[in-house]
Amino acid sequence: MAHVTGIHISEDTWPGRPHSVEEVEAIAGQGLVGDRKFGARRQISIVSTEELDEAAAKLGDAIPMGSTRRQITISEGRFTREPGSAIRLGDVVVEVAGDCSPCDEMEESVGPGARAALVQLGGVVGAIVEGGVIRVGDPVEFE
Repeated sequence: MAHVTGIHISEDTWPGRPHSVEEVEAIAGQGLVGDRKFGARRQISIVSTEELDEAAAKLGDAIPMGSTRRQITISEGRFTREPGSAIRLGDVVVEVAGDCSPCDEMEESVGPGARAALVQLGGVVGAIVEGGVIRVGDPVEFE
């Protein structure tokens, strides 16, 4: 079963660097406490190590967790980008809004060519519909 392998929070907008935490409080309709996206429409972003590994192969270099500025990294899976689908991270439920398309910032935070390598491999964005605490090691379910 898939599980949460990393949580990266950034209090600052670009070029602020995310830092790794072991757990974070997720508030329904608001986002992750302490993160720059708290209160935004796109409250949470999720990517899998499988997607990062595939993008790294295209790039020809490793893509470390957190470097893409996605807040949650899960251990495995290519998940649906279908709006309205749900992902459960422990007790927290996220409603998927769609693909988390890579932006120009990837060229600096990951390296040259990263934006192209991450197309369709950059995870998803969504809204928190059921809050709680997300912890590294929490099980992940696709609903």
